[in-house]
Amino acid sequence: MTGAAGTVAGVVGAASVAGDAAARPGRARAALPGPAGERDVVRRELRGMWLATVANTDWPSRAGLSAAAQRDELAARLDEAVNRRLNAVFLQVRPSADALWPSPYEPWAACLTGTQGKDPGWDPLGTAVREAHDRGLELHAWFNPYRVANHTDPARLAASHPARRNPGWVVPYGGRLYYNPGLPEVRSFVQDAMLDAVRRYDVDAVHWDDYFYPYPVAGQDFADDAAYAEYGADFSDRAAWRRDNTDRLVRETADRLTALKPGVRFGISPFGVWRNAATDPAGSPTRAGVQTYDDLYADTRGWIRNGWIDYVVPQLYWHIGNPAADYAALVPWWSETVRGTGVDLFIGEALYKCGDPAQPEAWQDPAELSRHLDFAARYDQVRGHVYFSAKSVAADRIGAMDRLVADHYRSRARPPGGVR
Repeated sequence: MTGAAGTVAGVVGAASVAGDAAARPGRARAALPGPAGERDVVRRELRGMWLATVANTDWPSRAGLSAAAQRDELAARLDEAVNRRLNAVFLQVRPSADALWPSPYEPWAACLTGTQGKDPGWDPLGTAVREAHDRGLELHAWFNPYRVANHTDPARLAASHPARRNPGWVVPYGGRLYYNPGLPEVRSFVQDAMLDAVRRYDVDAVHWDDYFYPYPVAGQDFADDAAYAEYGADFSDRAAWRRDNTDRLVRETADRLTALKPGVRFGISPFGVWRNAATDPAGSPTRAGVQTYDDLYADTRGWIRNGWIDYVVPQLYWHIGNPAADYAALVPWWSETVRGTGVDLFIGEALYKCGDPAQPEAWQDPAELSRHLDFAARYDQVRGHVYFSAKSVAADRIGAMDRLVADHYRSRARPPGGVR
């Protein structure tokens, strides 16, 4: 999640805008009636935190802890969410094409025992769902569709790993391994793997972050020539084909989720800039070095307009006044993007930047995030906020979370619920 904010500058050549046709019926609920600023009588807003497991970012604190110690740490993270008057936890359950549940498709996650494929002796996802619900928290199951490993050596994967059994599915890029989104069999497999968790557990939502095609790395090409030659003939260029591959994953997952468990929501947390206005008049008044449409082949605006998702959590990981991507410019843009679509808008907040000496001066002020919520409250389409990440919620390096809770979360709130 955090790597997106500092991605190298540079824009792939501009491509034509897709998705400007009238939105077709999809998963999204009907838009809530009422004038701007009107809130539910019973306050409903999402207050969430991401709980990252890749590389033991938030939990478990280290690989190889006993099952009891892992359970205790998980309970402490959930208790912290309750203490901060949050109401949702976004738990990363498929960090690197491996699983935090006994999956028939993929090996046990390495973050649990230190050895990918080794049974940890308990069911982390099943326990997390139960413990979260017991505390009145929603549990959003956070999946990464295509990332296989944060290295490029397939021999380091578990012997049973699908990426080892199907080496043609895998592309090394930027020091990592990825599944190739251009292969239909890959898209089908990752959907099967993710939806297995939905079938087994009472999760409240399926959640994806900003990683689809990888962030661009200078001087490197994503090696999908063979897939493009086989499947890309009907497209104007490779970029359009890649966007269609991502669209297919989103649309097919939405359709399958509806058929499997229609009450489970589907949400995505993309990088915060769809396109700059200089690239596309429909874009945001920003000068970001990355645009999801052009660089990640993710038409986030199109997914909203087509009603394929129930909520969107753009990662607006910039301070108010940032010259390239101003928080105060992006909140209105996203608010207008979701208006009338029925897609809920939650804002992804960079709590991890607060007090980081490497960040600009604005992030040294404990009131910066509280000002974000003050600003976002002007826009009736904003239905909540999600904080990256759980470790920062607990550590609260300069008291930014304390300040935010005191200013904005004096009482508890219920999350917006339901689909369609």
